[in-house]
Amino acid sequence: MTDIQLQPTSKKLQGTMSVPGDKSISHRSVIFSGLAEGTSHITNFLTGEDCLRTVEAFREMGVRIDQKEDRLTVYGNGIQGLQEPSAPLNFGNSGTTARLMSGVLAGLPLFTTAFGDASLSKRPMDRVVVPLKEMGAEISGRNQNRLLPLAFTGRTLKGAVHELTVRSAQVKSALLLAGMLADGETKVVELGQTRNHTEMLLPEFGVDIDVQGSVITIQGGQQPQASDIKVPGDISSAAFFIVAASIVPGSNLTIKDVGLNPTRDGIIQAMKQMGADIDTEIHTYIGREPVGDIRVRGSRLQALKLDGELIPNLIDEIPIIALAATQAEGTTIIKDAEELKFKETDRIEAVVTTLAKLGADVEATDDGMIIHGGASLQGGSIHSYGDHRIGMMGAVASLISSDPVTIEDKDCINISYPSFFEHLNEVLR
Repeated sequence: MTDIQLQPTSKKLQGTMSVPGDKSISHRSVIFSGLAEGTSHITNFLTGEDCLRTVEAFREMGVRIDQKEDRLTVYGNGIQGLQEPSAPLNFGNSGTTARLMSGVLAGLPLFTTAFGDASLSKRPMDRVVVPLKEMGAEISGRNQNRLLPLAFTGRTLKGAVHELTVRSAQVKSALLLAGMLADGETKVVELGQTRNHTEMLLPEFGVDIDVQGSVITIQGGQQPQASDIKVPGDISSAAFFIVAASIVPGSNLTIKDVGLNPTRDGIIQAMKQMGADIDTEIHTYIGREPVGDIRVRGSRLQALKLDGELIPNLIDEIPIIALAATQAEGTTIIKDAEELKFKETDRIEAVVTTLAKLGADVEATDDGMIIHGGASLQGGSIHSYGDHRIGMMGAVASLISSDPVTIEDKDCINISYPSFFEHLNEVLR
């Protein structure tokens, strides 16, 4: 593990920048291309460790994937052309790979096993295993099939109706992929809308999918066809710079070519509710995904109450929103966010512990946290918990701390944003 010490600075965030490709779309582009017939080209692919786990999984199943920096060429052989891997698939720290690939592996006529690192091995898999078993999947694993490693004895699945009990785009996507491989029709009924990249992207690969409100229907037996995908910038990565520019007085920053999908822009909605000075402009569409620029200026923030329908659309951004709330006037309440407990770490505990170490007045609740604003952060030594978003939150906190901030295990940031510190240094002027 590598530590980094960040010194206090009087610099502001200025100029124009871009963030790496969207993590969710990068994963899905590889999965759909790997299942497709023909050659697909993916540009602006996120080369973080999580997405590379998905790449390696398909290579292990016989798909040739060439990579040159952030450009991939995927030579798909179709669903029937996939081969049984000779060794267990290593999903590393990637929950997206584990959940989505479970839907694929359950429906292929192959035997596969999959495992993850210590963190991923603690994350619940029963939320996908149970509904997949209802489709006829044969899956076995630790703790009544709740945890990795898992073994998949692939077979032909039967379409089913799934009424989801959790708000999870990963679970939804796993079941839609399984439904695409199954016999018959599969319906997924959501509790509330979650990020919809799977529904937006599958038609680009020639897959018919019907979306009627909270009900998504897919017919089985469909074979995806190759497609070229340009991945937009990741709004979850942009979130750290949105907050940084908002809380550092005098900042004026433009982030170019970011995905502005309405199921992902909760960070912008929340920050605007806090009084942040943010402008967005959609200037193009990549497939069905809106893409545009975000301009942020330093501003005085007000506390907010964050709950309900907005939570699924910013669940990954709550750590950095919590940091913004330490600088807001008033008390911010975040609730209905139990899902934070099942991320790379228990993010409720990790965020509260980290911010408290830096001098914030914050307390945990069963489903979120309460943050008393107006804190003067003092710096100190914090642990990333092996969680990329906690590490980046700590780095942004250093911009407004009176003393240095030391981040233990900064390398976990490579999971989603390998160039984070380089980009941060470039816009500090």
